[in-house]
Parts: sequence; structure tokens; C-alpha cells
Amino acid sequence: MAQITAQIPDELVEALDAVSKRLNRSRASVIRQAIERYLEDFDDVAVARDRLQDASDTVLDWVGVRSELLGADQSELR
Repeated sequence: MAQITAQIPDELVEALDAVSKRLNRSRASVIRQAIERYLEDFDDVAVARDRLQDASDTVLDWVGVRSELLGADQSELR
């Protein structure tokens, strides 16, 4: 496992220490989990952005989709 050194503001250190104490975990553990979650979210946003920019991806009509999912005609949905 690699070790990384970073400088962060005192306020973040205080918040990190409070969370670490509350969770009964080390600073390193909390930081590692936070970075893992951030990177997962970053990947999710990148995938969503790519899909939104994909011109070949069709746009669905909400009323039609809802009608199909609920098995009702459109007049019942309004």
C-alpha cells in the first residue's frame, strides 16, 4: 500500500478527528473510505455525462414510459 502526504486546512483536520472518534476508526481509515467514495461518484458522474452526450441514445417520453410500466392508458395517469 502506498503512503500519501497531503496538507489540509485545520478545520478539515478537526472535522476528520471528530468523525474518526465518532466512528472509532483511524484518520487513515476515514480518509481512505472518503477517497474511495469520491472516486466512485466521480466515475458515476463521468458515465452519466457520457451517456447524456451520446447522440445515438434515444430520449424517452415520460408519459409513454409511465403508461407502459403501469399498464394504464395515458388518460388514467393525469
